[in-house]
Amino acid sequence: MSHFNRTLLKSISTLVRSNPFIQRRSYHQKVIDHYENPRNAGSFPKTDLDVGTGLVGAPACGDVMKLQIKVDDQGVISDVRFKTFGCGSAIASSSYMTERVKGMTLQQAGAIRNTEIAKELSLPPVKLHCSMLAEDAIKAAIRDYQLKIEKAGSTTSKAGHIDVSQSVVTGQTIATAHPDAK
Repeated sequence: MSHFNRTLLKSISTLVRSNPFIQRRSYHQKVIDHYENPRNAGSFPKTDLDVGTGLVGAPACGDVMKLQIKVDDQGVISDVRFKTFGCGSAIASSSYMTERVKGMTLQQAGAIRNTEIAKELSLPPVKLHCSMLAEDAIKAAIRDYQLKIEKAGSTTSKAGHIDVSQSVVTGQTIATAHPDAK
């Protein structure tokens, strides 16, 4: 977040806290905290085999969310990153999701529902689509990771390797195929 945006947000936050009328219509403090101090913002190289990328958007409001997971050999999410272009609730939902799924298995992370995110961040009904984006993004990232692993497994099993040698005595070339075992 740029210095200008942070300064603007802090000015707005101060105004909101000092005006009771505006306070009733403002973001919940948890949303403001995640917006002002986003956790795990950034990205991984999407071509890395251990990275799954979920990119989702809400055409109605223009929010776009990219959430990436890094998965270890045991199928546990070891790290998470996000980039979100949207309102404070969308950014907060992304930030919260990254904290929530770190250390979970893919199955556990895929079971998180938008209602949990909305409840944790106290999102009003008009902002529920933001929590839905976070749910959709984690599911898309998991799907992307699983497809990469499946594709890598099928490529490896088909590729194998070939030993090529040439007899010193006869000059004959011998090629032996060795399919990789699964």
